[in-house]
Amino acid sequence: MSSIRLLRTFAAVAAEGSFAAASSRVSLTQAAVGQQMRALESDLRRPLFERQGKSVVLNEAGRELVPQVRRLLALYDQMLAPARGADSMAGTVHLGAVVSAVRPLIQATLALKARHAALDLHVSAAKSIELIERVEAGDLDAAIAIREPGTRADLVWTALYAEPMVLLVPRKLEEASPRAILQRQPFIRFDPTQHTGRLVERTLKRLKVKPQEVLELNALESIADLVRSGLGVSVVPLLRGARWAQDAKLRVVEIPQAEERKVALVQRRDAATAAIVAALVKEM
Repeated sequence: MSSIRLLRTFAAVAAEGSFAAASSRVSLTQAAVGQQMRALESDLRRPLFERQGKSVVLNEAGRELVPQVRRLLALYDQMLAPARGADSMAGTVHLGAVVSAVRPLIQATLALKARHAALDLHVSAAKSIELIERVEAGDLDAAIAIREPGTRADLVWTALYAEPMVLLVPRKLEEASPRAILQRQPFIRFDPTQHTGRLVERTLKRLKVKPQEVLELNALESIADLVRSGLGVSVVPLLRGARWAQDAKLRVVEIPQAEERKVALVQRRDAATAAIVAALVKEM
């Protein structure tokens, strides 16, 4: 189908950011990519790109078209799947994850890809808020993010696991209550604009303590490295798979009635890739 070829080329241009970069992805010359995009604009009766000399970028109409095109291509790939066998899956799926969940997601995608060669799975990492916005916009088919209250009704959440908030301290630090440690030690805070940062703040309020803040970061493993070096203490979620408790230079201090960071997979209610995403969740 010629229209499907045009849509695949358009999706490649949207993903790669230029005709030149997209050409190798769809095995066409740059000139052929440009010709196909002009044909698509003619079919849709509206321009999709802003052309300034040799530079070509998506205009507003083009950006609005991206999620629709991706859903159409996913549906078309699903139509082709039965020809490869009743148990086969095929298609392109764009996935995202918070940094702490990238490894298990990649492991799941590789395992699924090994059984379904026609699957084309892409994984990217970002902050939770950005991931949710990209799923809402249709740029991602699904993402592993931190579930927050008040998200849109057209999103479907699948709970994966919960991570309790803990106090992370240097192993050599003298044992004491979480509140006493936070009162005495330099405090390394996770970015308060993120949901995880808000969980940190709620934990501090529950403990009725205002620590001596020395630094603010938005990378949990970087915070762990600083604590390991003896530069301070921090309240963080106990990452699934983290080996902090076995670390010779770290100690995990439990916090009574701790807040929990809820990690879940989010996708649009109308997602055409729901079956593939469900298989990924099962794999994880």
